[in-house]
Order: sequence, then C-alpha cells, then structure tokens
Amino acid sequence: MKMEHVEQTLERIAREARATPGGLLAFDGDGTLWSGDVGDDLFMAVTGRDAVRDAARPRMEQVAAAHGLELEGSHSTLARRLFTAFQAGRIAEHDICEMATWLFAGWEVEELRAFARGVVESHGVAERVHPEVRRVVDWARENDIPCYVVSASPFAVVEAAARVVGIPSEHVIASTPQSSGGTVLPDVIAPIPYGPGKVTCLRARTERPLYAAFGDNVFDLELLTESRVPVAVRPKPRLLERADRLPPLVQLHPVTAR
Repeated sequence: MKMEHVEQTLERIAREARATPGGLLAFDGDGTLWSGDVGDDLFMAVTGRDAVRDAARPRMEQVAAAHGLELEGSHSTLARRLFTAFQAGRIAEHDICEMATWLFAGWEVEELRAFARGVVESHGVAERVHPEVRRVVDWARENDIPCYVVSASPFAVVEAAARVVGIPSEHVIASTPQSSGGTVLPDVIAPIPYGPGKVTCLRARTERPLYAAFGDNVFDLELLTESRVPVAVRPKPRLLERADRLPPLVQLHPVTAR
C-alpha cells in the first residue's frame, strides 16, 4: 500500500468527478473522520451517570444470558459487563454496536440527541478531527460533492460529531434505534451499517456513484471496495492485513494539526 498526500487523492477524485458527474464521497466515522470512538464515548457517558433506564433491562438480560454472563447489578453495571465481554472477545462487535444503540430504550429521541451533542462537546471531538480528512471534506464542499458518514456507532452521536465536520444530518447513516411516539425502543433498525451493511445502508439511501470511500478498519472493507478510489486513513492492523483483497488501496498521508 502506497502513501499518498491529500492533494494527490483529491486530484484522483476530481478525475472521477469529471468523468462521471453526480457522485459522492463516503467516510467511516470513528478512527477515520476523527480519532477515537464516539460510540464508546456515548456508552461510557450514559453508564458513568448510571442513566440506563428500565426499558433496556430485559434486552440486556437476554443478551447476557445468551453469553453466560451474570445478571446481577444495576442497569449500567450490566451494560458495562456486556461491554467487557465484548472486549474479551465473547460478544461480537456487530452485536455490541446494536446494544450501544438500543441501550437508550426509554429515552425520548430528542433527549438522546441533546445528550449526544453534550458528549461530543465534552469529549472534544472537534479537536479530534483528522486534519487531512477535514481537507477532503472542505474540498468536496467547495466542489459541490456530497459527503456521507457511514458508521456503526449510534446515530445520535454520529450526527452530532458529523456536524462538527460540516456534514449535515441528512447525510449521516448510522445505527438507529427503533422508536415509537418519539421514545427509543430496545431494538434497532436493521441492518445496521457494519461491514457489508455499510454498503447496503448507503445504497438504500442513494445510488449515486461513489467516487471515493475512506476507512480505517477491516469492517470498512466492503465500503472501500464499492468505491472507485478506496483510501485508508491511519489504518488499523486488521485493515492492513486485508489490503490485498481491495483494488489498489492507498493510505492518506497523516497531517499534524497546526
């Protein structure tokens, strides 16, 4: 995999745009647009405040029992126990992404969005945006090319983080809880945008040509493969190990914030 400066990448995207007008760019969120994981930030914030509500408990107990975990403790204690089991490899990442989304069962949707905005602000997501990727987003805006975020983290927090980068809510595709009457339910809208689901969810939203996709981990493979210009951003080892399965993948040269 060769390293490429952002201006080189933009030149290649511009060629695709000239050849086929009307396309877009797609970005993973965590690790790609910004450092760290805003889904984890949200999870730690709600469990740290012991703010998981009764409506989430039966679903958590169902998951815990299926994986042989103890059911005792507060709602937040049980949620953290499930997260620890994920970190130990006992629960699949896809399932924990779903849980982080429906964990807010019993919350009002607007209440959750406000809470997520507070988490993004308090966790300094604006300072965590990768400068080289911000340059791509700014260039796309200057050239009227839509940018989409496609993330398995919960919609509310991805929406808030994307706003920091200048990507509007209508271009955010993320794990979304089911709701009724404005209240979050303990389930998600399937499929969530994880692995192959990233392409499925993006294509359910738009069929516009995908000029370039940006990702940092192995579960971005399908999204990267779908694009004409697949770009790795500060890639994790799991993506590097699978890079040979992609069309020529380039790594975007990191830029230090000034």
